[in-house]
Amino acid sequence: MDRPIYEVRSLKHSYAEKTILAIEHFNVQPASIVGIIGPNGSGKSTLLRLLGLIERPTRGKIHFNGREVEPFSNEARFRITLLPQEPFLMKRSVFNNVSYGLKLRGNGSNINTRVNEALALVGLPSRDFARRPWYALSGGETQRVALAARLALKPKVLLLDEPTASVDAASAQLIKEASLRACQELGATLIIASHDWDWLYEVCDEVRHLFKGRLFGTGKENVIFGPWHHHKGKLWQKELADGQRIRLSEPPPQPDAVAIIEPTSIIGTTETKRDDYGPGILEGIVARLTLEKTSDEIAATILIGNLPFTLKFSRQQVQAENLYPGQRIKLYYSPDSVKWL
Repeated sequence: MDRPIYEVRSLKHSYAEKTILAIEHFNVQPASIVGIIGPNGSGKSTLLRLLGLIERPTRGKIHFNGREVEPFSNEARFRITLLPQEPFLMKRSVFNNVSYGLKLRGNGSNINTRVNEALALVGLPSRDFARRPWYALSGGETQRVALAARLALKPKVLLLDEPTASVDAASAQLIKEASLRACQELGATLIIASHDWDWLYEVCDEVRHLFKGRLFGTGKENVIFGPWHHHKGKLWQKELADGQRIRLSEPPPQPDAVAIIEPTSIIGTTETKRDDYGPGILEGIVARLTLEKTSDEIAATILIGNLPFTLKFSRQQVQAENLYPGQRIKLYYSPDSVKWL
């Protein structure tokens, strides 16, 4: 295996003495696509800023290409670029926005070609957009110009913070396609923070959960937030939006504890009844079936109330169960198959 392009060790980052990130170990392989998922406030944007060498971690080390790097160091800053969730365009034309970074880095010989290629990648033909001023762009066009400015640099690492969260559907699709082409054609490493789980599962080599500043799992675990209430005996429960209750075993959680259930711990079936799982029974509707990039397994998203559960099926199981979006399905799990955060 190639040397990781990023190695993060014993990282801790705080603002005003409040810990935002605490990551013991995190590696990213070159030319890979890594997804980061987690609720708002979990530290995703902070992690991307640190990886983008825009901030210095409070404690710990970040190695890039095998060497410890400092914020804004020349050896790394020309190779890494970050697209924030709300990008800023300078008060100038589209061409001058996209070419600014090239001029700053001294790439003056073929600027016109690089700008034209980058704009074409994001679906903004140069003949129509190069001279357009910043204020004459829609929200989706602004995001695409900002991405073009980064693609023009041909970075080794492209960090994307919720790149499709606030744009129209057409812009979102073009942003996705351009980002993947950067990986395929430039050999760039992509690290994407997004709530678009389906997209991440389809394109990423690895997906990780980030919660309360800590990375865990593979991104495919079922994460269930409180509040939790004592049911009886050793069981704790949470009432879902449709009136069903998910019941899990001790250790007794705090009211706002987070439960983690692996997809492999849940059986999904259209059978009418199983007797070996006791109180661990829920019923939902198949919302999506997604073929995973790396495993050739099918990830099924099951909605129970407004709570999505992820299960894994082989192609043969999907055919045998005759699964399709909109079908009702029962989930069986052991209340003991839970980890608490």
